[in-house]
Amino acid sequence: MVPLSLLIALSGELAIYAAFARHFTDASWETSVIWAFAGVLGLRAGIIAVTWAYARAYASPARTLSPGEALRMIIGEYLAFLLTFVVILPFERLWMAPDRLGPCARPLILVHGYGCSRGVWWWLRRRLEAAGFRVATVSLFPPYTSLGNLVSKLDQRIEEICRATGAGQVVLIAHSMGGLVCRSYLARHGNRRVDRLITIASPHSGSELARIGFGDNAREMEPGSLWLRDLAAVATSVPAIALRTPHDNFVMPQDNQRLAGANDIPVDGIGHLAVLYARCTAREVVSACR
Repeated sequence: MVPLSLLIALSGELAIYAAFARHFTDASWETSVIWAFAGVLGLRAGIIAVTWAYARAYASPARTLSPGEALRMIIGEYLAFLLTFVVILPFERLWMAPDRLGPCARPLILVHGYGCSRGVWWWLRRRLEAAGFRVATVSLFPPYTSLGNLVSKLDQRIEEICRATGAGQVVLIAHSMGGLVCRSYLARHGNRRVDRLITIASPHSGSELARIGFGDNAREMEPGSLWLRDLAAVATSVPAIALRTPHDNFVMPQDNQRLAGANDIPVDGIGHLAVLYARCTAREVVSACR
């Protein structure tokens, strides 16, 4: 659902930019296409700029980055945003083969975040498989429904994977909003099927950026929401690791990535999406799954 929607939106956006360039500048079609791609890049630069503005306005105390570190982080996050939402997700079937499942004792399940699908795991899934793990993914939809409604999708996928692998339990690895869905699953279904939980840049106490997001799930991720308060009242029933990005540009205040009772692992100088393509993330996740 998300990949098709993104592909349609991207195609329509390119067509509109090209038509405007053709009409208002009398440019050739070749030049109009160049202007269209420039428009795509420019709009996404603006979106990322807004996230960094929010990150600065609501920042938690963190190590001050050098100008070089900050520039690398900002550019890296912009490139990760383009890679994710322009290159991979709209063409997910070209990037993400079906899950390669087989008999194993403890498969890993990768759970994506807000407005995404399983394609966000393209890079990290390859690293985890290379480390010898059986890795499964899930796409949660509809994308802007209540977080509670997504729990049934995760439950269904966990049962499918247990049947396919013969495993009794799985390891849940979640990015961003996916961490909240996993915690809600544990609150509802207990730990019978889950060995441990690893969250990556998840807004456990919400994010100020959610206030300008779409959908019921965005409202539930606003700091102080009733949904978050109800979830916080239930202790996580499995060993948990919260890998957090102290300079995050989607979850702010950034300390909202902390999870009570979880092993806290900070990863400095990296953005919310870039963390999915970082070697340090792969290293920490592989170590946590051993």
